[in-house]
Amino acid sequence: MKHALEFFSKGGPVMYPLLLCSIIALAVVIEKLITLRRKKVIVPEVVGVLNNIKEPGDMGLALSICEKHKGPFANIIRLGLENYGLPREELKESLNDQGRQEVHQLEKGLVFLETIGAIAPLLGLLGTVTGILRVFNVISVMGVGQATALAGGISEALITTIAGLFIGIPSVFMYNYFANKAEGLVLEIEKYSVVLLNKVTSFNSREK
Repeated sequence: MKHALEFFSKGGPVMYPLLLCSIIALAVVIEKLITLRRKKVIVPEVVGVLNNIKEPGDMGLALSICEKHKGPFANIIRLGLENYGLPREELKESLNDQGRQEVHQLEKGLVFLETIGAIAPLLGLLGTVTGILRVFNVISVMGVGQATALAGGISEALITTIAGLFIGIPSVFMYNYFANKAEGLVLEIEKYSVVLLNKVTSFNSREK
């Protein structure tokens, strides 16, 4: 702990925004690890009841199951069940509109990871520049013989660069990972939405 505090203090003032970036990135990663779990998004109970819809009478049970669960998948299926009497194109448009809103919820917070992945290395570069400037200031006042005085500026330059890359690289990696995972979940939700749409359409055509 002591060494970590010393490392932080040697990095200069730029370490404070870098610390904030690391806290935000970690919070987003933890939140997404929880919320983007497949079973949490693609609820097995909803999938099961959706697959078991064989006739219009089964939709009441399916709707009750959807109402017990929260999340983008359950919300979209519930919308389709509640509006099954609409013409196919109108229902499809309603599902697409709801889908766009739910996709936004799945991707919520990822913009922070993307931003931190971009600005953390730049903050590290800023710390490098200020550290080098400090070295030149020491040289202009004391000359090049003061190794101890020069070491502070050099440490600041190196530490901020390391910290910026240490935060930025994992942030970019995790952003891409979660973005791809969210996209895969969205495609799966769309697949089940089409299944529901086809079933509802077939029921409506029978009633006519």
